[in-house]
Amino acid sequence: MSSLAMDSGTLKVGSKRFTESYILGEIVKQSAAPHVRAEHRQGLGNTAIVLAALQAGSIDVYAEYMGTIASEILKHDKPLDLEQMRRELAALGLGVAVPLGFNNTYALAMRGDETRIASLGQLAQHPALKFGLSHEFIGRVDGWPGLAARYGLPQRPRGLDHGIAYEALAQRQVDVIDIYSTDAKIRQYGLRVLADTQQYFPRYDAMLLYRLDVPARFPAAWLALQGLQGRISESDMIAMNAAVEIDGKTFSGVAHQWLASGTSAKKPAAARSKLLDKIIGDDLWTLTRQHLTLLLLSVALACVIGIPLGVLAAFSAPLRQTVLAFVGVLQTVPSLALLAILIPLLGMIGTVPALVALFVYALLPIVRNTCTGIVQVPQGLRMAALALGLSKRDRLLHVDLPLALPVMLAGIKTAAVMSVGTATIAAFIGAGGYGERITIGLALNDNDMLLAGAIPAAVLALLTQGLFELVERWAVTGQQR
Repeated sequence: MSSLAMDSGTLKVGSKRFTESYILGEIVKQSAAPHVRAEHRQGLGNTAIVLAALQAGSIDVYAEYMGTIASEILKHDKPLDLEQMRRELAALGLGVAVPLGFNNTYALAMRGDETRIASLGQLAQHPALKFGLSHEFIGRVDGWPGLAARYGLPQRPRGLDHGIAYEALAQRQVDVIDIYSTDAKIRQYGLRVLADTQQYFPRYDAMLLYRLDVPARFPAAWLALQGLQGRISESDMIAMNAAVEIDGKTFSGVAHQWLASGTSAKKPAAARSKLLDKIIGDDLWTLTRQHLTLLLLSVALACVIGIPLGVLAAFSAPLRQTVLAFVGVLQTVPSLALLAILIPLLGMIGTVPALVALFVYALLPIVRNTCTGIVQVPQGLRMAALALGLSKRDRLLHVDLPLALPVMLAGIKTAAVMSVGTATIAAFIGAGGYGERITIGLALNDNDMLLAGAIPAAVLALLTQGLFELVERWAVTGQQR
């Protein structure tokens, strides 16, 4: 198809941080690709983050479930019919359409060798059972709070990432986990799915949640997406999840195979890539560039703001505790919570909110060390500078800051090394970096993929540490001269 026949602009497709959402995001992207430039911003975290990205216009469409829309987005405690859902979503500038054809409901599961319990109601008779539930399920209106009230469950669950819950169950670290009914690992691990005898969980039919302007902006692509209606069966979805999680295929490859063949017929499993292959994969340079960009810009911005704040705190005793307390409080805000707050405030996902978050976390060591270094300058040297007729500005530039430089560099080094690790959270809002591999590894419970993200980050942290050690040595040598 010629570029003249294509829709203008870029269709931005989102997905959450679990296998099925990655695959559906790829199916939507590849279905639209012949008609429009399309990109997949994958693994954007939980419902709150991906919804904020949709409302801010950072993405245009993603696959969501009717039960989630009713309870988490529209805040209803009962299922909604499609027409009422559309009316309420329209007030938010959103629409829902294209039922994909399968229902992926929540359920609780136990190991197959646990024969005493067959239904959710029987869990109340065993208060010592250890529940390991996903963080989103624990907080959802249609998740643990309502389920515990409906069935009178006394247990206190612990939060587990969905990707590692199956392994925790197999290792007997927990006894009960929450699952999606289309999870491929239910059969792989031989789990017993507990009967929902009171029909607490609503239907979670997969649909496309989109911004209302998408059909008008991308008419040809939207027509192509309409062709997905009713095409994905529950068995197809389970097979696609299995192809990724068990056979080691890529999200894009599984989506392409399904779109090309119209079936999820199982093909011989490809050999899983080795750890070294994953570390030096084709995306290594791109992820390194993204990670370095986040690191350098955030630390540079923290220096530009933090060093003057440290100087202010050093020379103004009344403000010192206020400034240090303020940057200290910023450090205590959980990273994902800060990102979730920044998305609606800034109206975007990606690099900018990630930079703001990293800047906030880099401030404390820079401000504190700048203040400490200047305060520790001997008072006699300051008096000598005044006796020589130096102004306060000249004394700061030629006496205080040079003498405080080693302590200041130690603070900047701490901020930079910390930022290498903290920057991995950027992947949760589509800013890339090594965290992209880590989020995929968590979703798939793939330790090699986790290491493929963690090892380059660790190497970068060591290189950063070494570079600052050299700079500090140079600074000390220069002062001794």
